[in-house]
Amino acid sequence: MNLMKNQAYLDQLQEKLYSAVISDILDSLQLRNQALPQHIRPLDPDMVVCGYAKTVQVADVYRKPAQAYKKQIEVLDGMQPGEVFVGDVGGSERSAFFGELMSAATKVAGGRGAVIDGLCRDVKKIKQLGFPVFVKGTRPTDSYARNEVIDFDVPIKIGDVQIQPGDLIFGDIDGIVVVPKDVEDEVIAKAFEKVNGENMVREHILKGMKVSEVFEKFGIL
Repeated sequence: MNLMKNQAYLDQLQEKLYSAVISDILDSLQLRNQALPQHIRPLDPDMVVCGYAKTVQVADVYRKPAQAYKKQIEVLDGMQPGEVFVGDVGGSERSAFFGELMSAATKVAGGRGAVIDGLCRDVKKIKQLGFPVFVKGTRPTDSYARNEVIDFDVPIKIGDVQIQPGDLIFGDIDGIVVVPKDVEDEVIAKAFEKVNGENMVREHILKGMKVSEVFEKFGIL
């Protein structure tokens, strides 16, 4: 896992890159199915998440558990700096699986955000925390006896995208992309190159150069 890379590295990615350019590089490597479903949106348009997947598998339940929130607590207590809480809730809308207290616990542990294929609550308080959360929607109901963590640090699937523990997660207003850990270094290096190229293209377009000329010169559009 890439957790040895420090927060400054992730901060740089978060500041300089964006989901679209990372997606383009993944496409160029024939990894064309790395964007999560578009219904998973940031609670605030300015939220950006960048970190390594702490994968969590969640299921609907219809009974009171023998021990409330047992595995959920294990996940939160085991969060490491640089990780993103990634919850495969299967799109369930039975409850708000994620909320303010889980956000606070993840943030204090050095976690960099949460991506949940389900619902959350406490939106106002999460925004006040300044903690990036990407979810399908909101609902006030608690997850107790409705949703339950059944496993974590295992491969999960959100939509059609496979996510391994330690994969790089990057999300912004355009969406969320998953960078497999075995190609992370190559993807990031090429993404920075493309950002530099796009900056030059933008500059030439704004100066009045025709798009056909710009594309011929840079091969970027």
